[in-house]
Amino acid sequence: MSFLELTTETCNANAIAFSDTHSATHLSTKYDFKAVTRGVAHCINNCELTYRDREIIDRRKAMAQLEQYRKLLRKWNVELITLPPSESYPDCCFVQDTAVVLDEVCVVARMGATTREGETLEVERALAQHRIMRRILPPATLEGGDVVQMGKRLFVGVSRRTNARGVASLSNIVQQFGYTVVPVSVNGGLHLTTGCGVVNEDTVILNPRWVDAKAFKQLRQLHVPDDEPWAANTLRIGRAVCVESHAPRTIELVQPFAEDIEKLDISEFRKAEGSLSCLSIIFREEASRQELQRRGIQR
Repeated sequence: MSFLELTTETCNANAIAFSDTHSATHLSTKYDFKAVTRGVAHCINNCELTYRDREIIDRRKAMAQLEQYRKLLRKWNVELITLPPSESYPDCCFVQDTAVVLDEVCVVARMGATTREGETLEVERALAQHRIMRRILPPATLEGGDVVQMGKRLFVGVSRRTNARGVASLSNIVQQFGYTVVPVSVNGGLHLTTGCGVVNEDTVILNPRWVDAKAFKQLRQLHVPDDEPWAANTLRIGRAVCVESHAPRTIELVQPFAEDIEKLDISEFRKAEGSLSCLSIIFREEASRQELQRRGIQR
C-alpha cells in the first residue's frame, strides 16, 4: 500500500474511448480511463461558502451519494483511485479543484481559498505517477473547477477562485502542447463548471446568467431554465452524459444530444456549492514515454 493508502479499483480491462466516435455502451480498448475521487470529511459542514446560505449537510447521505457516483464511474469502466478524506480540509471531496489533467501534463492548482491550499499535496502525489507535473505559482490562483475542456480548447473561468494571472499561467504551461486558453467571465456560481457543462464535442449547457455565454459562440449552446440554475454542470465520457436527477427540464434539453443519459442525486454536495464534476478528476492513460521524449518533454 502506498504512502497515501490509495485504493485502486480496476473495473474492467477494457475502457470507454473518450472520443465521440465511440458509444459509452460499446467498450473500446483504445483508451484506459482513471478517476481520482476523495472521501467526505467529518468536518464537511465547515466547508467554504460564497453564494449559498449554510445548510446542515448529512454526511452519511453525502457518502451514499458519493458511492453512487463511484458506481456510475465503474459502470463506465473507469478505474478508480480513491483517496481518504482529510479532517483538515472540509472541502477535500471536491477533488476536481486541485488539478487540471490533460493527456500530456498535470497542472497542479493554486487554490483561491487559503483554507484549501493543502488539499493539492496528496492529489499531486497520486497523479505524479501518471503525468509530467507543472504548477500554478502565486500570486496566480487557479482551481480546476474553473476549467472546461473542449478538445484542444480550455475555457477558463475568471472567478472568485481563479484570477487573470492564473489564466495566463495555465496558458503559458499548456500552449506547448497545442492548447488554446479562452478566458470566461464568471458572474455567479463558484466556478465556471458551476454554470457550464459539456454535452458533446459541439455542445455545451450553460447558465448564461452566471457565465459569459459569448465565450462559447462557436459552439451549440443549451441554456438551463431559470428554475434549474444549478443544473448546467455535467459528467461526461464519450456520448454518455450524467446530469442531476433533480433537474427534469434540463434533462429534456440534453436528451437529443446525448446517446446515453445517467442521473445522479448530489443534493448534499449542492449544499456545499458542489457540482457533479467537482467530485472527480477523470483522465485517460498517459501519453507514452516515447511520445513525451519525442516532444522533448521531461518528467
